[in-house]
Amino acid sequence: MDSLTQIVLGIAVAEVCAGKKLQNRGFVYGAILGTIPDLDVVVGKFLNPLDAMMIHRGMSHSLLFILFLSPILGWLIARIEKRRISFKTASRMAFWCLITHPLLDMCTTWGTQILWPLPYRYSLNSIFVIDPLYTIPFMVFLIMVWRTKNNELRTKYTRRCLFLSTGYLLLAFGIKLYALHKFEKALATQNITYNEIMVKPSAFNLILWNANVATKEGYLLGDYSLFDTQPVAFTNYPKNTALEVSLKDNADFKKLQVISEGWYLVTQNKEKVYFNDLRFGLLNDNPDDLQFAFSYQFVDSPQGLKAVEVPKSKMDGKALLKRIFIRLQGN
Repeated sequence: MDSLTQIVLGIAVAEVCAGKKLQNRGFVYGAILGTIPDLDVVVGKFLNPLDAMMIHRGMSHSLLFILFLSPILGWLIARIEKRRISFKTASRMAFWCLITHPLLDMCTTWGTQILWPLPYRYSLNSIFVIDPLYTIPFMVFLIMVWRTKNNELRTKYTRRCLFLSTGYLLLAFGIKLYALHKFEKALATQNITYNEIMVKPSAFNLILWNANVATKEGYLLGDYSLFDTQPVAFTNYPKNTALEVSLKDNADFKKLQVISEGWYLVTQNKEKVYFNDLRFGLLNDNPDDLQFAFSYQFVDSPQGLKAVEVPKSKMDGKALLKRIFIRLQGN
């Protein structure tokens, strides 16, 4: 999830673990602890962009790393706070603030390597990386907590905050399963044979859902809104096997295959070759100027072909949001 959401989640967890002892000082610890796993972004600044993407939400989001770091941070917090909080309580607060970060990230499409050093990423694809309906109620409740010194009220507000946010995540997963059922039913009705399907929410909402369907010949992309009255339609994007073969020995191509978890399409436009990550959908569905949200162009360099991310403009983002708003109202 985005940094703001992880901060407010960290604050809420810190309040539950040690709010009575730390009062509003717990907000500072929760905010810091809630963002520590994302420090892999800082490490990525010293790497090339693809290597930075490969380590993001990797080791720093793992259970092993969190178990190692929690007692160290607990000792440090206990030293700073002296007699206000014990080492045990501070370590428990550090653990829960840290572990809830990757658990929340698991709900998004990117997922996390929570069982690192195993190479697998786990993702539920049930919520977009930025969801105002998840974050804003958190902020409202935490403002209420900040403004009161009554421990009973602080506990009451924080628990309601966590119950509401957890309920929203459960609702999101339930809607995702319903959308998956709709897509599977549409595929069966249209007699489409497929190997794998991925269903995920579109940006900033739980109403419009996208599906990537892997077939033997290529990929089918479709969308479904909870307000739809017409059958789901799919657009076919055939695989370009010849282009993939020409890139099979390219180091950047191999890295992108790992990053995309196999959900990719190689395309060519005006002699330019692109690697498109299908997990995050289309930025522009114009057949004459097709562009995916995450796309990389292979360009010549002294070291050979290198993958460079295709820049996105603010106008592209505004146009995409406009299309999403229109589409989620139903077909």
